[in-house]
Amino acid sequence: MAHFVDDPDNVAPPRVERLTLTDGSFVLRSPQALGPYARCIGDWLEQWARDTPEAPAVAERAPDGQWRRLNWAQLRAAVGSVAQGLLGLHLPAGKPVVVLSDNSVDHLVLMLASMHIGRPVCTVSSAYCRLSKDYLKIRDIVQMLDPALVYASDAATYGPALRACLDAGALDGVVVLGSGADEVPGAFAWDTLAGMKEGPGVMQAFARVLPDTVAKFLLTSGSTGHPKVAINTHRMLCANQQMIAQTWRFLKREKPVLLDWLPWSHTFGGNHNLNMVLCHGGTLYIDDGRPVPGAIEKTVRNLKDCEPNIHFNVPRGLDMLMGFFEEDPAFARKVLAPLRAVFYAGAALPQASWQRLQAIAAKVRDEPLWLTTSWGATETAPAVTSAHFMLEGAGCIGLPLPGTELKFIPNGEKLELRVRGVNIFPGYRNAPQTSADAFDEEGYYKIGDAGYLVDPAHPEKGVMFNGRVAEDFKLTTGTWVSVGTLRVKLVSALAPLVTDAVITGHDRDEIGALVFLSPAGLALDREALHAKVHAALLELRRGGGSSQCPGRVLLMTEPPNADAGEITDKGYINQRAVLSRRAVEVATLYADTVDPRVVTLLH
Repeated sequence: MAHFVDDPDNVAPPRVERLTLTDGSFVLRSPQALGPYARCIGDWLEQWARDTPEAPAVAERAPDGQWRRLNWAQLRAAVGSVAQGLLGLHLPAGKPVVVLSDNSVDHLVLMLASMHIGRPVCTVSSAYCRLSKDYLKIRDIVQMLDPALVYASDAATYGPALRACLDAGALDGVVVLGSGADEVPGAFAWDTLAGMKEGPGVMQAFARVLPDTVAKFLLTSGSTGHPKVAINTHRMLCANQQMIAQTWRFLKREKPVLLDWLPWSHTFGGNHNLNMVLCHGGTLYIDDGRPVPGAIEKTVRNLKDCEPNIHFNVPRGLDMLMGFFEEDPAFARKVLAPLRAVFYAGAALPQASWQRLQAIAAKVRDEPLWLTTSWGATETAPAVTSAHFMLEGAGCIGLPLPGTELKFIPNGEKLELRVRGVNIFPGYRNAPQTSADAFDEEGYYKIGDAGYLVDPAHPEKGVMFNGRVAEDFKLTTGTWVSVGTLRVKLVSALAPLVTDAVITGHDRDEIGALVFLSPAGLALDREALHAKVHAALLELRRGGGSSQCPGRVLLMTEPPNADAGEITDKGYINQRAVLSRRAVEVATLYADTVDPRVVTLLH
């Protein structure tokens, strides 16, 4: 059956050039030259406000449950007002505007206004304020960012964190609140900015914005230590959208319509998805749901109200939606039938989830669902590769986008990936040595991931992701364990009994895992559950041997704790945080006396 993706007018055919080097490394790059791209983010806003002023730009749920909507002309007018307000404050040069809140229309307006006049903006994960008990981390982050202005949506949620920052002397910039400004000393109301009348200074400042002007600061995850502040320039962000547009060619005639919850504090939601809407004059419905119990229902409600043509999510989010699709075929048809693509990123998708979603889609669509992905990082704006062809299963991250080079370097038993292109960041803020260490002598960014060719004889078939180089470990036998690859295999093998897993075994003689039970797993009695898990482990062992399969797992009835950092606000598991917080469980897993929660192939 011919598919949408097979038409080169819709999606670029998979083509790649390979350059083999004498030291055993090789480079992949697209044969497409990168075309011209916008000078800055604001060029997109100006274009669509001029060309399609009445077209819907952004919408969010209002407190009364209705959608608050802005068209492109209204969005541009709001940005102009706030930009004028920022200029009128005479903020210190070079210091960023920092946003502590979740995605919202006002948040978007402030981001765009700041970038429009050449001031960097940094969105910080709201979890640091909402979930913290002592606010020490947000105090450290605010002090590190040294903002000219801090915005939060409301004093009830963010006031305690703001007061903690003020009391500790970590914050001396202007504080703006969407509501409750009188509850935080010295703060003033959002309406003070939003009510300004735009003057000529806004466009004068806009004219001075250059491609290498800093657009954003983004914090890295900090899973291996304190978060770093990655510099994102307008050139990076605009070039990356041009790379995507040359690959997803249908975006030139089909404006993207998204319902998206992914936080703007991360590059997936804040750069890849949001900028796609801005670049192409599409429509963004801001999803107030999340892939967690009690909040996923909001996403379902929102999906019933709008009709996206691309769905972006993390694997956990897709897993939670699939239950609703299976229970309500009419809902599945409404959501899945109009989609050009379902795009997952942020974490690897287990093969069992892939097959489950394709099976649902086959019942409600006239042609196969294009389930696709990309690969990159905060430092790469973010996309380096794109799977712009039909995939047979999870794991392939596609091919390099136009304008990027992907280098494969032998590193132990893996091929380490390094990247080069105009979408790569210039460095970390106020960290010259860390910035220098991030690049090799040829200017490639050392991203820290590994990969290999699906078929070395046919590189156009794409690259398989092979985990993080730093996450992998050796057993005492000297055998390397590929953590990322094994986690996905294990979760698929144990589906639908578990939701996720964390691999253990560093400096031990056997691979193990902490596995988090799903409702289906929790519903079984102990004997039946252990029998099913044991059988799945045996089958996995037959397929890969002891070096590629856990010999023991501990069944976790308590889910990963987001408050403790075990689940990021993008919805994927933080391996390091779980191992650190649950050191006792890891010790129990390997104890000589087998705990009742442990399933082992030896007993």
